[in-house]
Formats: sequence, structure tokens, C-alpha cells
Amino acid sequence: MTYRQRISLFIFVDSCIVLTAIYLSVFLVSSTIPRLNTSLMISSLAILFSHYLFSIKFKLYKKLWEYASIQELLIILKVVSYTIISAMIIHFLFIQAVYLKLFAITWLLHMFSIGGSRLAWRIYRDSIMNRSENKIRTLIIGAGSAGTMVARQLLKTNESNLLPVAFIDDNPRKQHFDILGLPVVGGIDKISSTVTDLHINHIIISIPSLSRRELNTIFQECAKTEAKTQILPLLEDLITGKVSVNQFRDVQVEDLLGRDPVEMETQSISEYITDKVVLVTGAGGSIGSEISRQITEFKPSQLILLGHGENSIYTIEMELQESFADCKVSFITEIADVQDAQKMKEVMRKYKPDVVYHAAAHKHVPLMERNPEEAVKNNIIGTMNVARAASRSKVDTFVMVSTDKAVNPTSVMGASKRLAEMIVQDMDTHSDTKFVAVRFGNVLGSRGSVIPLFKKQIEKGGPVTVTHPEMVRYFMTIPEASRLVIQAGTLASGGEIFVLDMGDPVKIVDLARNLIKLSGNSVDDIGIEFTGIRPGEKLYEELLQKNEVHDEQVYPKIYVGKTTNLYIEEIQEIIATFNKVDTNTLREQLLNLANNVVVEEPTVMNL
Repeated sequence: MTYRQRISLFIFVDSCIVLTAIYLSVFLVSSTIPRLNTSLMISSLAILFSHYLFSIKFKLYKKLWEYASIQELLIILKVVSYTIISAMIIHFLFIQAVYLKLFAITWLLHMFSIGGSRLAWRIYRDSIMNRSENKIRTLIIGAGSAGTMVARQLLKTNESNLLPVAFIDDNPRKQHFDILGLPVVGGIDKISSTVTDLHINHIIISIPSLSRRELNTIFQECAKTEAKTQILPLLEDLITGKVSVNQFRDVQVEDLLGRDPVEMETQSISEYITDKVVLVTGAGGSIGSEISRQITEFKPSQLILLGHGENSIYTIEMELQESFADCKVSFITEIADVQDAQKMKEVMRKYKPDVVYHAAAHKHVPLMERNPEEAVKNNIIGTMNVARAASRSKVDTFVMVSTDKAVNPTSVMGASKRLAEMIVQDMDTHSDTKFVAVRFGNVLGSRGSVIPLFKKQIEKGGPVTVTHPEMVRYFMTIPEASRLVIQAGTLASGGEIFVLDMGDPVKIVDLARNLIKLSGNSVDDIGIEFTGIRPGEKLYEELLQKNEVHDEQVYPKIYVGKTTNLYIEEIQEIIATFNKVDTNTLREQLLNLANNVVVEEPTVMNL
């Protein structure tokens, strides 16, 4: 219906209402059928004219009644009251008499008829147009401002195929009451029974203030049902208009980590990075590319993207140039292998970076078990090459990205990263460059993560393969891990091993179940198969040895380890002989050396 058609319809309806109200008032007052006379004609014309005049003045016809509220009711009250008062004045001027009882009844009929017609239109839209049998019965979790906003939007629009039928809320003051005509049936523990009793097919989680731990708890209750579960978009996206309130998104596995990300201290990072030259090795990888994205936001003068794979480096270069076109950052790409010592020297000498983030490494545990010599070349020798080149070029800060697998390692990959940490710590003892390492666990979404593997297995119909039912890992999102790596660099005084607080460990089998549920399938349909622990794997990972930890955090979610013995001569011997021994011997040498770490007296880092 066009704007003019809509106005014409309301004018016609209002004309009928006004005339009916007048004639019915006369009938009620006199108990006789009204006869057309001068008094009645003047009253009718006066009320009609006044009604249209005040309707225009108060913009009554510009209101969308499907969005009506108390404000619209007050406007109707003003229009009707001013209309009747004006009609009384006009009637008195022409007839020299005022029939108060007649006009009072006319006011009542006029008021209820005008308001009732608008209410009837809204009821029609809400109850008839929007409540079709084809709509999906929806349960809204959260009866606060966000939840009621969602319910109101779904009730008044015909664009969505979702029909809200009830709320879930833990606030006992709201339970057993109705909001927007929808019952608040109980708390989180009632989700499963409510879905069954009310034949719910869809669940919307509408509590923007939820922590990830709380969201995980709610999702686990939703996962007990067959209903599809979605979540309200981010509040900032709603406010900025990026999405509308009825554009719900699927719950992502990142939402279920049970931890809340920490915010960076931007002032110290700006002083540390802005207008500086920054080099990132492994810039095409999952962590290296995200570090590059976040560094760019702080506007370094140059960002050198160094990596061995030309396709991944090209991809991140194009992305940064497009996404940060207005940042005036000079992006420079270097296709280079960290195993090439001479190339590392040339790159450092050419660009003279202020800060180096060393993210290049081999990280795949089973592959490194079968190829330990490659772990030595890339993770140990590569780190040494980059660190020495950085020291010669007087880089201010060198940050090595390490792993929780470096603690009490049972794998070649973990052992090689632990020895690389020793190299970095040793470099700090005889260099002007501040050398530090940052440890953290698995990152969701990285190419080496189990998440992409599980998703592919689910897409193929299963089963999802898990090595052991008790296998647990620490998880962190790539953006948060990268933020904390950057933040740790600002805290460096030299020689530290920073450890990121990874929250609570997650059972891999629970992660698999969540992914299956998030994909819209059931565990019974997809299936989970246990394949056994692979060579080099542990049931659980550690972030620090028991004797390494300082209890206090140096920054939210960042700890610093104590100084340990550095077996540099033994590492040099492994480097000199690794290509002369067999695979099993090399693996044994790496593991023995990495695990033979004696903690010295605690050295508290002055941060």
C-alpha cells in the first residue's frame, strides 16, 4: 500500500468514525433517531474539520501503527480532545448553546473508535498476518531489553519466518509473567522441557552481556534438544546498522571457549609500534598473518611480510593493502626461508626493523615425528638465524612465538620449540636486543587446528575422529593470541618467557560434539570414532613447568616464567650432527635435552 493510499484509507475510516460518533451520541442522549438539522450539521462539520486540522498538526497520519506505543496513544488523546473543544466553541458561536453531555459522549466514542481502529490494525498484523502455520516456533533466551526487542521485531514483521512463543530467563521476578503476550516459562534448566512441551524448533540466545563461559553453559542445555540454536548479533553491529535485529547468526565454536578475550593496552603498543619498522616471519601463516593485521592498525612506517610460501604472502599482502588502504603503511614482501642465514642477514641489514615477530615454524606434531631433521632445520636453526641477524642489526625487540608443547615435551615439535626458546634466552644475555618468547596453546581456526579437520569430516557425513576420549587441549582464538603476543612485546625487558593464560582446557571430544551440533547434525548421525594417541602426543598440555611459574600476572592473562638453565653447547652439538644420525637417535637427542631443564633460583622479572 502506497503512502497516499494509506492516508486516503485512514481519512475515510476517520470520517466514518467521526460521523458515527456524533449520530450515536445524539441517539444516546435523546433516545430518538437523529434528524438532520442545523445544529447537527454544524456539529458534524466542526468535528470533521477540527479532527483533520489537529490530525495534521500532530502528524497522526504519519504514524506507523504497527510500531505504536504510549506516545501514539497520547497523540490520539490530544487530537480528539482538541477536536471536541474546538467543535464546542464553533457550535456555541453559531447556535448560542453547548450540549456538554452530548459532546462528552462524542469525545468518548471518538476516542475509543480512533484508538480502537489503530489497535485493531496492529492486532490484525500481529495475530493474522504474522502468525501463519508456516512459521517456526521460537524460544527466546533472555527476557531483558535485547530479548524483548527481538520478540517485538519478530512479532511485528512479516519478513521473518520465526514465531516467538516464550521466553527463558533466570530472573525469578520475571518468571511466570507475560512479556509482549509471551510467557516467561522458567530458567535455563527449563530449556529442554520447554522445547518439548511447546514444540519449539528454533532457539535464539538474546543476552548480549553473556560471558563465553555462561554462553557455553546455555548452549550445552540447548544442545540437549533438536532445536536449532542461534545468537543475537553483536550489540555494536546492531547499533551501527551493520545488521538488523532479526539477522541472527549461528553460534560459532569460538563463542564456546568459556573465556573472555582481554583488551590490549593501546597506548603502550602505539609507542612501541607506531612509525616503527616491523618485520614478521611466517607472515603468511595463521598467527603471522593475524599479527600483521593487528600491527597495521597501529600504523608502523613499514611492515615487512616475510615467508617461504609465495601464495600465502601474496594473499596477506593483497588483503592488507585493501583493508588498510588509508593507513599509509608501506607493506613490503620478502619471499625467504628462515633456514637461509645469509638471506636473513640481508633482510635485516636492508630494512633495519625495530621489532621482529618470529612466527615461522613447523608445528605439525605427527609430521615432525617422522621428519625430526626438518624440525631442527626450521625451528632451531631457523630461529637462530633470525635471532642472530636481528642482533647484528640492533633490532630493539625480538618476540618468538612458541607453544605449550615446549613444556615437558613428548614430541619432536615441542622439543625443537623448547630448544629454540633456549637459543632466544641465550641471545638476550649477550645482545643489546631484547629477546623474549611467548607460549600459548592451540588456536582455533589455524591451518593446523583440529577444527578444519572436524568440519571436513562432518561435511562428508562423518565420523569425526578423536584420538582419545580424555584428550584435552588449551584453546584460544587467533585474534586474541595475536593481541597478547603483541602486548607481551611491550612488556619485554629481555630474556622472559611470557605465558598466555589459556583459560580452562577443553576436552577434544566435547569440542567435536559441539561442532557436530553447530553444524545442525546430531552425534548419533555423524558419529565419533576414537583412533588412539598419535606418536609424540600427550593427553594434556602444560603452559609452564611447576617450578617455572610466577603466580602473579604481569598483565591480564599474561604470566612470565622464571629463568632456566640454557644448554647452548648441547644445542650446538645437535645442530652440528643432526644430519649424520638416524631419525630415532635424533628424536631421542632432542627429547632428552629439552626435558633435562633444571630451574635455577627464581629471578623475578622487573616489569
